[in-house]
Amino acid sequence: MESATANNCVYMLLSILLLIITSVNAEELDDIVHADKQKKNFLNSNYIFSNVSFNYLDWTSGTEKRSGKADFIYLEFEGGAGWDWGDFYFFTDLENPEESWTNTSPDNMRFVFKPKLNIKLADSNWLLHIQNYYLKEDDFYVNNFVPGIAYNFITDSGLWFQPFFGGHYQNSTFYSGWNGYMTGWLFNYDFLVKKQKFAVSQWHEYEFDRDKEHYQLDDGTRIGDGSSSGTNGAIALWWHINKKITTGIQYRYADKKLGSYRYQAGPIYTLKYNF
Repeated sequence: MESATANNCVYMLLSILLLIITSVNAEELDDIVHADKQKKNFLNSNYIFSNVSFNYLDWTSGTEKRSGKADFIYLEFEGGAGWDWGDFYFFTDLENPEESWTNTSPDNMRFVFKPKLNIKLADSNWLLHIQNYYLKEDDFYVNNFVPGIAYNFITDSGLWFQPFFGGHYQNSTFYSGWNGYMTGWLFNYDFLVKKQKFAVSQWHEYEFDRDKEHYQLDDGTRIGDGSSSGTNGAIALWWHINKKITTGIQYRYADKKLGSYRYQAGPIYTLKYNF
């Protein structure tokens, strides 16, 4: 009964998304799509954006054998805004929405929330950087809080690059406390191909100097991520069809992360509706 109800909800959400997509006026095809061109209406922001998307993560067969991961769909809502003093971004995901909350992982429903706040330091490109990642499922949760610094590198050619570094405080079902450090970057490059707007983007995170209690038992047995360091991220190609519709494919990767010390990878197929 729970599975049937969940399936009905997913079908309804997909139907609504399809209805929205098909209602887009063809005259909007030539409109510029990015957030800085949208109406500014959130506490006098310089830009504001939001979207909802349907996503399918197709782990490789090798990943499934090595780590026990399973393919899944997820619904995502993301948004953000920027001001003279900094910017704010977030996304929230409902993973496996057609499954029951009480199923055994990986065939269970999961909830994810990640906010990110940057505050400019004086009149410079240096930022106070704060991000948090929260995942909750029926019998497990993890909260990764990272306070640190970042730097904005922006060019007129459409390139944006933001490296960051910070401490890592983890609170989870199996571990709580400061758990090493995190560094990484965000990257985006916009470009045109025959008047069609595309973008390449990446997010990349590298954790290191983790507490041994987090990844190894006293007898040397690996647990969880199984290492003192690990990587996590995705690189994507986006096609902004018009100001309302974006589609893309992402290459998702992780090594000694996501609860496994095996390498994990697979494409994510995404369809977005931009508000």
